[in-house]
Amino acid sequence: MFYRDERLALFIDGSNLYAAAKALGFDIDYKLLRQEFVRRGKMLRAFYYTALLENDEYSPIRPLVDWLNYNGFNMVTKPAKEYTDSQGRRKVKGNMDIELTVDALELAPHVDHIVLFSGDGDFRPMIAAIQRKGVRVSVVSTIRSQPPMISDELRRQADNFIELDELRDVIGRPPRPDQGDGGDWESGD
Repeated sequence: MFYRDERLALFIDGSNLYAAAKALGFDIDYKLLRQEFVRRGKMLRAFYYTALLENDEYSPIRPLVDWLNYNGFNMVTKPAKEYTDSQGRRKVKGNMDIELTVDALELAPHVDHIVLFSGDGDFRPMIAAIQRKGVRVSVVSTIRSQPPMISDELRRQADNFIELDELRDVIGRPPRPDQGDGGDWESGD
């Protein structure tokens, strides 16, 4: 539940949200996402977190990062780390949990409601700390994918769970195969 006079902040775990939407078979239209939450309350900030490969000539996420940066999102990025796993496959690791947590805890005294777009159970202690400051926390993810993209502990801790699939008609668009925040990403857990 949202209140029109409520000060909101969005915290988007880019790779986690991308994976959840992909599991449901749609892409996020970030312009529509921003409009939806501006409609729901007084949105102060919208943060988007992602790791980027620095050495790639072209990264499929670069156009999205640039667009978000020019369209009202606070971008938080850092270089991703590349490695080869035991089977010889190229893997990319780029965990942004600490950056998101620090920013959310710093902003908490200035907002009434934080919306976290992630199903990562590692955020449960952060949510509990924010709630102790008197701030409500909603979590956007999905239980409709196989397997579910949200941890049970995170869902239980949140004041409100928003099923991503129920936002599909409001913030979704058909998937495009050439773009996104994903690929062979590891969350770093």
